[in-house]
Amino acid sequence: MNMNRSTNYLLAFAALAYIAALASVAYGAPLDSLAALWNGLISGADPTLGPSGGAVLAFGPLVRGLQAKHADTVASLKAIVDSAEAEGRDLTAEEQKVFDAHKAEAASLKARIARAQETELAEAGIAAQAGAAPAARGGVTIPAHARISVEENVDADPQRGFTSFGEFAQAVRGATLATRMGAQMDRRLAPLAPMGPMGAAPSTFSGEGSGADGGLLVPPGFSKNIFTLSLEEDALLPLTDDLPIDGNNMLLPKDETTPWGTNGIRAYWQAEGTVGTATKPVISAMDLRLKKLLALVPVSDELLQDTSALSAYLPTKVALSIRWKTNEAILFGSGAGLPLGALSGGSLVTVAKDTGQATLTLTATNLANMMARLPPGSYPRAVWIINNDVLPALFTMTLGNYPIYLPGGANVGGMQVNPYGLLLGRPIVVSQHAKSFSAQGDVLLVDLSYYQAITKAEGIQTATSMHLYFDADAMAFRTTFRMDGQPKLAAPISPANGTKTLSPFVQLGAR
Repeated sequence: MNMNRSTNYLLAFAALAYIAALASVAYGAPLDSLAALWNGLISGADPTLGPSGGAVLAFGPLVRGLQAKHADTVASLKAIVDSAEAEGRDLTAEEQKVFDAHKAEAASLKARIARAQETELAEAGIAAQAGAAPAARGGVTIPAHARISVEENVDADPQRGFTSFGEFAQAVRGATLATRMGAQMDRRLAPLAPMGPMGAAPSTFSGEGSGADGGLLVPPGFSKNIFTLSLEEDALLPLTDDLPIDGNNMLLPKDETTPWGTNGIRAYWQAEGTVGTATKPVISAMDLRLKKLLALVPVSDELLQDTSALSAYLPTKVALSIRWKTNEAILFGSGAGLPLGALSGGSLVTVAKDTGQATLTLTATNLANMMARLPPGSYPRAVWIINNDVLPALFTMTLGNYPIYLPGGANVGGMQVNPYGLLLGRPIVVSQHAKSFSAQGDVLLVDLSYYQAITKAEGIQTATSMHLYFDADAMAFRTTFRMDGQPKLAAPISPANGTKTLSPFVQLGAR
């Protein structure tokens, strides 16, 4: 007998949990109702008894009747929309009037269903407590202070419960029709609306920053994936002195004096008993303010239907574009609305061709002269950036009997570490940012630790709007990346001896 009562106890609670979960997913009923019922039951109630002494296994006729009416109303809404979409038109004035009436009725029914569900659950708890059952049942002792609580843990998941970017996009697509029909959207989307669940906040304008207008933030886990992809392969940002910041700007001090110069902090040999020579630092400042890089991508309804294709396509293409634009700005940015590039600032050094050198050629002397213009200590950090069509000229270059170019397989890790190998001991980055062969800038030698960058601490932010391209049957994805940067040196460095200036940013002149 005790075993049967204990088993019934667990089965009844499991049934109530299942019913409440279904109600929560389908009709938005709060899960707190289940916690309240459980807390009442463990206080001494018999969960095997309903209002009439039977098992509580389903909601009563009131709830079921309201649910049936709500289902019919939603079906009517869907029929109106399907009819218009099949004919490729918007709703007529009469259809819109009927649509609005059904929508209002659906919303009213949804609220009535939630109230009826909570009422029946509460009544079941009261009826169970009426038997004043003991705290120990069938050998199972329930402490008097025991309670169960329900909390939403989806925020702890950086992907907000979605297994892939494509699944998220399809959920947003489904929410478009759901909100128009007054139905419940995917609950995982609610925390991603900037102003709360969609439809929870009114808006006086149509902007994708509002949940009411269909704007939703993409889960941070997927935005992080895009940011990671944007830093792969030939990305230059990791080579810079990058400083993530939380605000919008950063004022950074810099000292461009040299130990052999005539100003700044200097040391002097001092005779015994004589007064020391005072010096002071010469400090200037870089005022960096974040600039915004934005990718706005409309995605067709057909692509949205293919979860795997969308997951592979969109993040990769957005990341490639961000990587290209960031690299271009770091090297050649004008400083007007975008970062000031390393080769656009005043510290660039251009190495002239050899005397009498023929066009469409590259010599070991060209490369040696470029190396000679780097500041002391820069070469171990420097990289070569060359155009694709410079590569054939490297394979035949030698210094005496020794090749100065080592293809990728010659270093530890082979092609996986340095795909294009080493030139005079430094890695090569093959990039379309470098100019075509024999033009000025086809070969670059840069130490990007002399380039100061700032980026927004959270990296890339991505959001989506269901309404921006609604008439084109497409969804808009917007990705923003904020950064700024400029060279740390305003001019080339004057050497202690000699006349040729030094710079961490060197390019080969035209030939």
